[in-house]
Amino acid sequence: MTNRLKGKIGIVTGAGSGIGHACAIALANQGARVVLVGRRHDRIAELAAKIGDAAFSVAADVTNPADVERVFDGTLKRFGGLNFLVNNAGKLHPGTAEQITEEQWAQTFDVNVRAVWLLSRAALAFMRKGGGGSIINIASVLGIVGARNRAAYAASKGAVVLLTKSMAIDHGPEKIRVNAICPSFVETELTAQILAQAPDPGTIRRERTAAHPIGRLGTPDDIGGLAVYLASDESAWVTGAALPIDGGYLAG
Repeated sequence: MTNRLKGKIGIVTGAGSGIGHACAIALANQGARVVLVGRRHDRIAELAAKIGDAAFSVAADVTNPADVERVFDGTLKRFGGLNFLVNNAGKLHPGTAEQITEEQWAQTFDVNVRAVWLLSRAALAFMRKGGGGSIINIASVLGIVGARNRAAYAASKGAVVLLTKSMAIDHGPEKIRVNAICPSFVETELTAQILAQAPDPGTIRRERTAAHPIGRLGTPDDIGGLAVYLASDESAWVTGAALPIDGGYLAG
């Protein structure tokens, strides 16, 4: 454990598993105090216990404005401020524009875009009062390029990338930085479910791996280091960026 984030306070959504879980641990290991947000209380409570006094958990639906308010009220009461926010909670419904249902489309944008806006909007007042801060949005390489059977997901992540850039322009003068991390295929419970639904999971896995010049799929831990960098003062002149972390996926 080092202290790159000593004295900093942050919120991580979708902290119960996958990228959010790994980011929360990485941030705490660098000295940050973290508020763990997720739907499944058992998972985030278990992670808070693992991290110790530097963390506490809040079970919440990030698409519910009342829950979002409760998250920020709890953060202020427990830790007294806010320096960074990691918007990680996400939803993926595979399908083409014809195959996606209206309900799936609405749910995708509710979780992937509207929740990012709700949380970011709430964070601004806290960060402004503290003299600045860092908002870190977990987008996707599919917010930069398209892909088969990802009509709703790619569109939502593209919206996150442009929301990131617009907020960076609006709030840069207030020393509030806004950046997006754009992972490629990372092995999480969510992606495991998607693979399991494929007619031939082994073939799909081999194809996905071959699309990454580095020769493997990503892990949640691959993402945590970039989150630490963006939450830290080391990235003080970085804002409005959509940063791929993709094993070379976009290089092809």
